[in-house]
Amino acid sequence: MASLLAVRGTVSLILEATNMQTVPRSCRLDFSIQNRLSVCQVPVVEGKSVQQTVDMLHKKLEQLGSVKHGSFCVDCETYHATGNVGGQPSKLLYVMHNSETPLSCMALFEGGPCLVADANFDALMSKLKSHFQNAKGHKVESRGSRYRYCDFLIKVGTVTMSSSARGISVEVEYCPCVVPGDCWNLMKEFMQSFLGTSVPELPSVFAAKPEGLFAAADCVDTMTQYLELFNKLRKLQIPGSNVR
Repeated sequence: MASLLAVRGTVSLILEATNMQTVPRSCRLDFSIQNRLSVCQVPVVEGKSVQQTVDMLHKKLEQLGSVKHGSFCVDCETYHATGNVGGQPSKLLYVMHNSETPLSCMALFEGGPCLVADANFDALMSKLKSHFQNAKGHKVESRGSRYRYCDFLIKVGTVTMSSSARGISVEVEYCPCVVPGDCWNLMKEFMQSFLGTSVPELPSVFAAKPEGLFAAADCVDTMTQYLELFNKLRKLQIPGSNVR
C-alpha cells in the first residue's frame, strides 16, 4: 500500500507540473546526494578529433599525478508532453541518470520543477505514454573516465548522441567542500592546470540562486549543468565525430 501511494504521489507531481500548477522546485525522494561543483564543455582541439582531444586531457591529468579511478556515465532521455494544457505550449521532460547514484534518477521539467526518484521511475514513465512520449533518437550521454588528484575528483567524458560524438564534458569536484564560494578560486586554479584558457566561468545554476556561490551544491545542480551542456551540444556538428 505504501508503495502504491508513493507511485500515485509521483504521478500527481508530474501531472501537476505539466498543468503549470505550483509545485516545489525540488522534491527529493531519496538521500543519495553527491556534491558536484562544476560541469563544463571543453572545445575540440583544432585539427584533432573528439577522441584525440580526450586522450590529450587524460595525458595532462596523468602528468599532474592524477590516478584513474574507474569510469562514469550520465545520460538523458527526452519526453514530450502530449497535447497542450490550458492553452499553454507543451513542456519537455528530461529523465536523467548518473552512475554515481545508480539507485536514483532525476526528472527535470523544461523551465520548471525537478524531482529525484528511485530507479523504478523509468518503469513509471512507460505507464504514462498517454501523457508523455519518448523523443526517439534524442538520448544523449556522457561517458568516460574518473580521475583522483588529492582532494579533487575529475571526470572527462565524451558526449554522444545516436552513436555520434558531439563534444567533451569535464566535471570537477573539490570533495571536502559543498559551498562553491568557499573553494571556487582554488577550483579555477586547479582547472587551469589542465584546461588552460577553457576554464569555465561561474555556472549559471549558482548565479541564479539568491545565495549565489554560497548556496550548498547538490545533485540537482550537477544534473542541471549536464542538461544545459547536453542541450547545447545537441545543436552542434563536430568534424570527425564518429565514435569508433
